[in-house]
Amino acid sequence: MSELRYTKDHEWVRLDGDIATVGISDHAQEALGDVVFVELPDIGRAVEEGEACAVVESVKAASDVYSPMDGTVTEANQAIVDDPALVNAAPTEAGWFFKLSGVDRAVFDALMDETAYAAFLASEAA
Repeated sequence: MSELRYTKDHEWVRLDGDIATVGISDHAQEALGDVVFVELPDIGRAVEEGEACAVVESVKAASDVYSPMDGTVTEANQAIVDDPALVNAAPTEAGWFFKLSGVDRAVFDALMDETAYAAFLASEAA
């Protein structure tokens, strides 16, 4: 399994060449509860780091999903629109949200790795 990086907004990123796959972390999906609706960005949309570009709604709340890096949306996961429960069942696999092209590897490298993200979560809980 390839390496995941995380943001403070609880998105994860997996880099495959120059394509970044983005989703929400296991922690985020647990906090949201049962996901009932997902809205994804349009293919071809240019997004900037930190820009709200998707929405996830659960029985508890609605939340924006932010782009962890600049790029252009090349793919949106229609499977989670059709079956939002995939976000809960497999947040870092089948429950991904969108893919970006034209991303900067240095931005990816600057995101938190799993150890740093775990420490971040622990500091938030304290």
